[in-house]
Amino acid sequence: MTVTIHGVHRSRALRNFWLIEEIGLPVVSVPVIQAYRLSDPHAPDAPLNTRTPDFLALSPAGSIPVMTDGDLVLTESLAINLYIARIHGGDLGPRTPAEDALMQAAALDAVTAIEPHSIPIFYAHVEGRTATPEGAAEVAAHARALERPLARLEAHFAAHDFLIGDRFTVADINLAENLRYAQAHPTLIPGYPALDRWLRTCQARPAFQVVWGRRNAEPV
Repeated sequence: MTVTIHGVHRSRALRNFWLIEEIGLPVVSVPVIQAYRLSDPHAPDAPLNTRTPDFLALSPAGSIPVMTDGDLVLTESLAINLYIARIHGGDLGPRTPAEDALMQAAALDAVTAIEPHSIPIFYAHVEGRTATPEGAAEVAAHARALERPLARLEAHFAAHDFLIGDRFTVADINLAENLRYAQAHPTLIPGYPALDRWLRTCQARPAFQVVWGRRNAEPV
């Protein structure tokens, strides 16, 4: 069966497209834009979006990305990556049940310990709210909340090149994409040199550069 990704690169689907590019997996890409980015997502000439009835029939939650692989319909970008890596990823996926468990744990940690703070930092910067006292205080609070998980990652990457198994895997992709939002903060990630080095190494990979170029080519 052919894997199909419903979504756009300017979304959490980027991590799915990155993994697929690393693997060289044939994929069908169905662009589905977030409804909040459109002035009228229900207009007759509106592009396929997360409020389009055909998409809601596939994903009643109305969020992207969505993966289909045969009869399987899977939401949640981290779960999609873990599935693709396990089935199609070779050494980017788990070699053993223990690695599989570690990759699942790393994804859960990234989405609970990091993303709730990295995404607000990202939006505060891109929306220009850091220039206000309220916005600056919000960012500072989220940066403080990240100190413990980032210190833990700093200690790991001071001793290891990658997250699991001493090789680049889907776990690195998932974590790197959760941390990418925090890079909007000019001094946060650079304050952890080993983590910063690992993140920049991940983002220097040719597959990431390809999908990042596709992201930048999409409408803002």
